[in-house]
Amino acid sequence: MHTPSFLPPSTNAAYHGSPVATYFLTFVAVTTIGPGLIHSFLADGGAGVIAGMDVSGKGAAIVGVFAWAGATQIVWGLALLGGALRYRSLVPALLALVTLERALIALNLWVLKGPPSGHRPPEAWATLISLPLLVGALRLSRRRGR
Repeated sequence: MHTPSFLPPSTNAAYHGSPVATYFLTFVAVTTIGPGLIHSFLADGGAGVIAGMDVSGKGAAIVGVFAWAGATQIVWGLALLGGALRYRSLVPALLALVTLERALIALNLWVLKGPPSGHRPPEAWATLISLPLLVGALRLSRRRGR
């Protein structure tokens, strides 16, 4: 009796975009999982020591939100990694989703809900840098690269 695999077969052969886009998606996956681990497992979730937030008043709530966000970052990063390594036919769609995610983050951090203190965490700056790179990778993923 054949036991079905946990994962469906790879779709890498169906991907015809540039390999550079898959390498970039791998990088994005790793740089999504890393902060997720920090937010999930660092004592203050990185809120105080990295983002510079005052966690003295509502610290438990802030740390809890950071941990929740970290959990979603870990899972999202693993999905991105799966796409980059095993399901490359999903690379354009995943890059489009990450681009949308980062555009919404930038909109919130820089326009709609900027911090009253003016201090922005490292992610605010990384998002501004990553957006044009994501758009470029998305274009490469749609171009015939092989």
